[in-house]
Amino acid sequence: MKHLITVILLYSSINLMAQTPTKWDLQSCVQYAIQHNISVQQADIQARIAKLQATLAKSNQLPTISGNTGMGLRLGRSIDPTTNGFSNTQFLYNNFGVNGGMQLFNAGRLKNSAEASSLSWYASETDKQTIANDISLNVATFYLQTLSAIEQSEIAKIQIQQTKEQLVATSKRVEVGLLPELNLLELETQLANDSSSYISAMANVQQGKLNLMALLNLDASQNFDIVAQPVDQIKLQSFADLQPDYVFNFASQNLPNVKAAALRVKAAQKNTLVAKANFYPSISFGYNLSSNFSNQFNYISGYEMSGFSTPNAATPFVNVNNSKYYVQSPVYAPITASRNWSSIWNGWNNQVNNNFGQSVGLQMSIPIFNGNQSKIAYKQSKLNLQNVTLQEENTQRKLKQDIYAAYTNAVVAFNKLNATQKALNAAEKTYQFATKRYELGLLGTIELLNNQNNYLKAKVNFKTAQYEYVFRIKLLEFYKGEALTL
Repeated sequence: MKHLITVILLYSSINLMAQTPTKWDLQSCVQYAIQHNISVQQADIQARIAKLQATLAKSNQLPTISGNTGMGLRLGRSIDPTTNGFSNTQFLYNNFGVNGGMQLFNAGRLKNSAEASSLSWYASETDKQTIANDISLNVATFYLQTLSAIEQSEIAKIQIQQTKEQLVATSKRVEVGLLPELNLLELETQLANDSSSYISAMANVQQGKLNLMALLNLDASQNFDIVAQPVDQIKLQSFADLQPDYVFNFASQNLPNVKAAALRVKAAQKNTLVAKANFYPSISFGYNLSSNFSNQFNYISGYEMSGFSTPNAATPFVNVNNSKYYVQSPVYAPITASRNWSSIWNGWNNQVNNNFGQSVGLQMSIPIFNGNQSKIAYKQSKLNLQNVTLQEENTQRKLKQDIYAAYTNAVVAFNKLNATQKALNAAEKTYQFATKRYELGLLGTIELLNNQNNYLKAKVNFKTAQYEYVFRIKLLEFYKGEALTL
């Protein structure tokens, strides 16, 4: 009785957990997993970082322009070299300028570096798609496993119903004395075993849903259910359209992991050219505009007369009574003054204009010796190129092996499906024959139950083989570029 209560409570809890208002199909699960999976989100961040690095590498080819300005106040004292005495100084200064330049020749270093960064960015984008594909396959695996568990639970449920019907019929025959009570006890034992199998099957269904929810990054406490599509309604392509060579030719050109490997080879080739460019001179162009102001610079505050001009042979004169009188002009000298703190910006525009300067020039940088750093970097780039080339070859080789293995597994699954179909047909006929013999009293309960259990096992094996075959075909379709749908 205690065991029976435990079974009932477990069954009730499973039914309560299975009550979900939302149903998810495979496509919805795949899309949600891709959007919310942490690995996919991290790959997306890495792709965006690579894009920024590619943009930065491109911008290095553009001319540079920068402005600068500064203003300060100098306070303190210094020694006058003439008098060898101390003098206190304080003045305000302001300077500014514009600088610019661009690379005219660098042996293609900047160009190849920008192209390498762009290729690395494209590879990061395909890496994101590769992770998304892996997530999709995992979702499809768990989804099909859950569907298989659901159908097995339905088989177990039908088994309970069949045992109940036999129990009712046998009970009537025991009451009239046609069968011994032992037959009834044996059927009751079978019903208990069938109920236990159903409870286990429902637990497998719930566990499958929990596994799928974990992959979707959903909270385990929320309502969740999937569309229980019968396996017989799942559309599959024929083997004729899924030959391994044909599938491989398509996959080798379209799968993101293969594309990423090829892009990284091209990026490594460009990086080798970048390292090689460090052996050649570089030529750059530069220009500068600048000016400054200081309140220490004296300015002309006025003029004062210092005398008259000195006569010379060219100086005009007048003759009065045979006497020469030279025409002299007054001479004025500028009066200079320094700006006090009440007029520190007086004449700022004039001083800035007077101090304005500009320069333009070319510069050549010739590598002579840098401790073999350029040589070592070039060797490293060539080794990296060899490494990523081997990785690309290994990716192609592994892909071909995986596709041929998937095709072989699909063939095995197909043969297993046919075998389990034959076994199911035979078990069904045997069970039907045993049922008729039992009704005629020619077969004992144990023999009937053995045939019934064999029939149940055959149905479970057939459903398992069906879902195994569906998964193998869907895997080949996925390699071929087909979407994961049922």
